[in-house]
Amino acid sequence: MFTVLIADDEPLMRELLEFRLSQRDYRAVCASDGREALARLEDSAPDAVVLDAMMPVHDGFEVLRRMRTSPEYAHIPVIMLTARRGEKDIVDALEIGANDYLVKPFMPEELLARLARLLKAK
Repeated sequence: MFTVLIADDEPLMRELLEFRLSQRDYRAVCASDGREALARLEDSAPDAVVLDAMMPVHDGFEVLRRMRTSPEYAHIPVIMLTARRGEKDIVDALEIGANDYLVKPFMPEELLARLARLLKAK
């Protein structure tokens, strides 16, 4: 069973993702801000991360930067899932090291397919 960290400040989004992931036998661990996301990385050892860009404390870009500069977390696949649809946001996330980028609103099945592809490659 794979563990997926969901980092999003919207409670309904976390609940939706947690529910959809559990239907596919993933274990979901949730964080509501960037600081909590970094703490969950340490205590839950996720196999992948679904990361919102706009969160309190540390935004998703900062969390991604910290992950990619850490030998412990640099290998973990990250899908950015965010309402930020600007070309600069997408390019910045990919340059920092996001493995994939989805814009909200999104199709949950597409997210699950992209996640499964990343975890299979791992």
